[in-house]
Amino acid sequence: MEKMPVITRFAPSPTGYVHVGNVRTAFFNQLLAEHAGGRFILRSEDTDQERSKAEYLEALVEDLHWLGLRWDEGPDCGGPHGPYKQSERGELYSQYYDRLLESGDAYLCYCSDRELKLSRKVQLSAGRPPRYSGTCRELSAQERAEREAQGREPTLRFRVSAGEPVVFEDLVRGSQSFAREDIGDFVIRRADGSAAFFFGNAIDDSLMQVSHVLRGEDHVANTPRQILLLQALGLRAPVYGHFSLMVGDDGAPLSKRHGASSLRELRQAGYLPGAILNHFLRLGHKAANDDWLELEQMAAEFHTNALGRAPARYDMDQLGHWQKEALMRLSAHELASWLDDGDRNRVPNEQLDAFLELVKPNLMFPVDIKVWVDVLFGELPVPGETEQQWLDNAGAEFFTAASEAASQATSGETPSVKAITDAVKAATGAKGKQLFMPLRVALTGRTDGPGLQDIVSLMNPATVEKRLKKLAAGQAES
Repeated sequence: MEKMPVITRFAPSPTGYVHVGNVRTAFFNQLLAEHAGGRFILRSEDTDQERSKAEYLEALVEDLHWLGLRWDEGPDCGGPHGPYKQSERGELYSQYYDRLLESGDAYLCYCSDRELKLSRKVQLSAGRPPRYSGTCRELSAQERAEREAQGREPTLRFRVSAGEPVVFEDLVRGSQSFAREDIGDFVIRRADGSAAFFFGNAIDDSLMQVSHVLRGEDHVANTPRQILLLQALGLRAPVYGHFSLMVGDDGAPLSKRHGASSLRELRQAGYLPGAILNHFLRLGHKAANDDWLELEQMAAEFHTNALGRAPARYDMDQLGHWQKEALMRLSAHELASWLDDGDRNRVPNEQLDAFLELVKPNLMFPVDIKVWVDVLFGELPVPGETEQQWLDNAGAEFFTAASEAASQATSGETPSVKAITDAVKAATGAKGKQLFMPLRVALTGRTDGPGLQDIVSLMNPATVEKRLKKLAAGQAES
């Protein structure tokens, strides 16, 4: 028997900026396809007429491309199984609705939302799981006509007949079994004529020849419904795998309080694509290699048997670790793109590469680079409480000795930090942190950063002298 090619898909609903949990779903499906030399499809499930917006789909395509994800078929690039927007597949769905009605596997349901909510409430109060009660399951033609005469717009429900349990082998969770009586008849076409999730999602998977579906464990209960639906239509079902959902570091469902919740927010904050992908690869997937991986290496490392059932903890500290790893791999040209025009003009051309290389280990986001432009080539901000304490403890004598030593450097040459510290030590007896920290704060406004001599070497010698003299005068007055 010929082996079927691996074809995966990502099928988001464009009702907002794409959530990081959905991004991980897209990422895993692309990795599975690439690992097997298969194909990856992007499909827009945009049948929610009120919430789906074209601009959200455009943003999703843009953000996923920025991240480095690519697909072989989709609404932006076409392909042999289009259209790739469910809102454009209505005529195709109609023939399958008709087949289900003719076979008796589907029926019209005239129950109102109010009636359904009341039935659900009664079942829950009786301690029973809420299932459709079957009110419209066996309506006669006359009863249907009466309801239509009342102006009721029917939905279309799939009839779940009695029989053997629905059994399938999950790529992550192993053998799964669902009793039919626990499933209940479900809506496959809404009253407005649009396809419900269970229907459009399953039909499209089969017609687009999707072989494997990786998705979150919140879809596990959907799978038996979709298998029954495809079986009734004589269509092939894909292999399903349901992996763990992402949670915050406190184990609660992921939300904004755990950090950025959409890919666009991460992008706007300055996170780099490689950092996000390296973190996501380890969320609910046990990677054999703990080192930095490029995207093509990730595909080789990805295995469905490494997907776990334990909650995947979205850890901003770990994301920060991978951000530092990604940043260290940026070229000078790439890092220079973090400078806006104003800051770029303040850095002398001949010093740009040296500046970027010097401050790179101290950066996390684009906003951080402005701080170091100010430190080396601009005006220092008002010191914070901790920084001011170091300056006050050092005193006027400290900075007088430091400024005099700096002024003795040959005009236009870089002052020697060693000469300055030797002079201060001789004048005050300061040593260790008491010697170096006040000097660092005086020249950079910070208690951390690159080596002080490296910083001073890039600064205008007049700036070094000016900053030390200003502190000497200020400490003397206080």
